[in-house]
Amino acid sequence: MRNLPPPPERAGNLGDFSTGPRVLVLAAMALVVGSVGAIAAWALMQLISLVTNLVWFGRFSSAALTLAHAVPGPWMVFIPAAGGLVIGLMARFGSEKIRGHGIPEAIEAILYGRSRMSPKVAILKPLSSAISIGTGGPFGAEGPIIMTGGAFGSLFAQCFNLSAAERKTLLVAGGAAGMTAIFGTPIAAVLLAVELLLFEWKPRSFIPVAVASIVAVCWRPLIFAAGPLFPYAAGPVLSAWTLALCAMLGIVFGLQSGLMTTLVYAVEDLFERLPIHWMWWPAIGGIFVGLGGLIEPRALGVGYDVIGDLLADHMSTDAALKILVVKMAVWVIALSSGTSGGVLAPLLIMGGALGCAAGSLLPGDPAFWALVGMAAIMAGTMRAPLTGTVFAVELTGNTHMLLPVFTASIAAYGLTVLLLKRSILTERLARRGRHITREYTINAFELMRVSEIMTRDVDTLPADMTARAAADFLTEKADRHRMYPVVDGQGALLGAVTRGDVLRWRRQDGGGSDSLFDLVSDTSTPVAYPDEIVGRVADRMVSDDLGRMPVVDRDSRRLVGLIARRDLLRVQASTTEEEHAREAFYLRAPRKSPIGS
Repeated sequence: MRNLPPPPERAGNLGDFSTGPRVLVLAAMALVVGSVGAIAAWALMQLISLVTNLVWFGRFSSAALTLAHAVPGPWMVFIPAAGGLVIGLMARFGSEKIRGHGIPEAIEAILYGRSRMSPKVAILKPLSSAISIGTGGPFGAEGPIIMTGGAFGSLFAQCFNLSAAERKTLLVAGGAAGMTAIFGTPIAAVLLAVELLLFEWKPRSFIPVAVASIVAVCWRPLIFAAGPLFPYAAGPVLSAWTLALCAMLGIVFGLQSGLMTTLVYAVEDLFERLPIHWMWWPAIGGIFVGLGGLIEPRALGVGYDVIGDLLADHMSTDAALKILVVKMAVWVIALSSGTSGGVLAPLLIMGGALGCAAGSLLPGDPAFWALVGMAAIMAGTMRAPLTGTVFAVELTGNTHMLLPVFTASIAAYGLTVLLLKRSILTERLARRGRHITREYTINAFELMRVSEIMTRDVDTLPADMTARAAADFLTEKADRHRMYPVVDGQGALLGAVTRGDVLRWRRQDGGGSDSLFDLVSDTSTPVAYPDEIVGRVADRMVSDDLGRMPVVDRDSRRLVGLIARRDLLRVQASTTEEEHAREAFYLRAPRKSPIGS
């Protein structure tokens, strides 16, 4: 009998996870990536402060400051416009990938670029973001640092012999480390990686990203400060009414999120209609940013001081509404113009300002409602409810806020999912012809065994059939299969014959009288086993470019079935049927599955 390939692992040897010791190597690399990401975050914040001091106050210093004391005047309009012009030039003659707020570009590199980023992006992205924010751009540093930290993680990974999936892990680890270093939110950074960047939940990627975030939070007291970035000690009086109000307000924030997302891309469409090169758009956007600064200077820049005032209840309702309107207007225009900057800090300001204003009409501390607004607007706009919830708790160090902000976040998230097909992050990718889905589901191929979907009644050819007879059989009718298994008298598989085989035999002299036993018993035919996971077999069929694969018993090697591409399609049909077929189980007999019971 011919030698079949050694059987794969038995189903009993399979585990819940596919992760192996290789994850330890990635975790060790994440120690380096996490440290570099934290240092990159510190360097970016220093650079932003340096640019801010130079252009607004004429001094060479990296001390953090607010633009609240900037003197309104012509320079307030000129400086953001000049910064936008510099960014436009950098994008056109440097790298167009520095445009935007960073996270969509990171997603695109992960899903479509095999997690490879260039050194040019690693240098130009933080530099352009520092110029944008330092000259008054109403952005945060988190998007650029995710892009920058991710670029360093990708570059580090490219120095080693790693797969695209492993490069993705280190890319995301660098981004998560940067976010952790700035905000001091390691768990939220990991959740953001899971909800937005990894597109999987596997120990192979989860553990290294967590390691990088933990390393970054260990660096944070040395390069920034220890403790929560915006401490908030007050705790809500939890009741059903409080949670109901949080849910109702979450719907309001969901509407705000949808409005802002719609406005961003509506204004971007207006920029697209301009009869000038996109290089000039950031400068035009900068003019509007400067005009907004004349109305409310605190709407410019990162605005961490504004977030602090909202959570400390140091802001009146009128001031909150003023910042909300101006910040939203300049942020929408600037982001649509294609300049460089993050969205997270502006979202916190706009959600917090609306929450503060609403808090004047609701029971309790306005700062409480401001924090609820910050979490909900983040959850709705970025479609990341777990990240928004944990981020608000870690940002303030107040675990008592967990349930209220979670309630509001879920309400905002649910509304935006129903109202908008895409988030502010994925809409940009869709406009580039990239479609992604952010719903994590179990792969049906990993749940089923070959025995559940294989064809049991298999047409075979006997081992004593001659090559000439086999050729006549395969060519006499058009509906013959492309491949037939060859079995002996006991039904054991010897090999397989394809149409290509018989054509080759016909061209060979003397091949017509040989038996199939003589022709196929020395060849190797890929086979599947009844207890194998369908996904493993599908992978082998793709790698070997096979349309059909014999299924044999592990012990006797007897042919028991055949698995074909159409059987794999029935698995997908079963998944679709489970999703859409609705029935009352106790009122009538259940419908039969496409792959049988």
